[in-house]
Amino acid sequence: MGKNKLLTAVAVLVFAFLVIPLVIITVTAFGGGSAITFPIDSFSLKWFANVFGLESFRNAFLTSLEVGILATVIALLVGVPAAYALARSGMKGRGLLKSVFLSPTIVPGIVIGFVLYQFLVLTLRIPVFAGLLAGHFMVTLPYVIRVVGSSLEQFDFSVEEAAWSLGCPKMKAFFRVVLPNITSGISAAFMLAFINSFNNIPVSMFLSGPGVSTFPATLMNYIEYNYNPTVSAVSVVLMAATVVIMVIVDKTLGIAALAK
Repeated sequence: MGKNKLLTAVAVLVFAFLVIPLVIITVTAFGGGSAITFPIDSFSLKWFANVFGLESFRNAFLTSLEVGILATVIALLVGVPAAYALARSGMKGRGLLKSVFLSPTIVPGIVIGFVLYQFLVLTLRIPVFAGLLAGHFMVTLPYVIRVVGSSLEQFDFSVEEAAWSLGCPKMKAFFRVVLPNITSGISAAFMLAFINSFNNIPVSMFLSGPGVSTFPATLMNYIEYNYNPTVSAVSVVLMAATVVIMVIVDKTLGIAALAK
């Protein structure tokens, strides 16, 4: 009985540790003062209007959205076949190859950003947007391979082999038998990869350039020179958008399906 109470107390403390900062941020977003204060002195919605009124925020948000979607789609086009090949392959170096694919999740982001800056910007001199897209592709690819690979490990490949034996070409069997059975894994991989791309700061800071800046990088620059509740308002908007997305996913795919 005492052990259960201790676990309950720890769970409550952890939950409070996670939720209380979010509550404080939400409250400060509605403050009327020119600086972030808690508790707030007066109620105001002007900081939310400021979020949507700043052109730098709008442009950076659209850039992050475009880069995130493109990088995630390209990562899916590369990562799904790669995960399938790793799952079906019986070669001896499969574990090492998988480790190579997952290495960007192990190496610190600032190291990846610096290396990509040296190679893509200084050596190859490719355009800023293309370099930023390439960097985010490297960041998102490991998540796609990891999540889709986990779905493929639970897939019974004898079903695909049965389709082969019935005369179905391998490519057609992949699209008609394998893909429909790992849809939840692909959906989860898309969400996880996109979120990591949208929130990425280290790679974006190195690969951003004139006229091309991601939303987190722009927000960091704004915080450096401004300490007003606009930052809290941005956080509330992003939290609300995340909740809406999760509700839509739950109504369409189901959260339980993504957890498989």
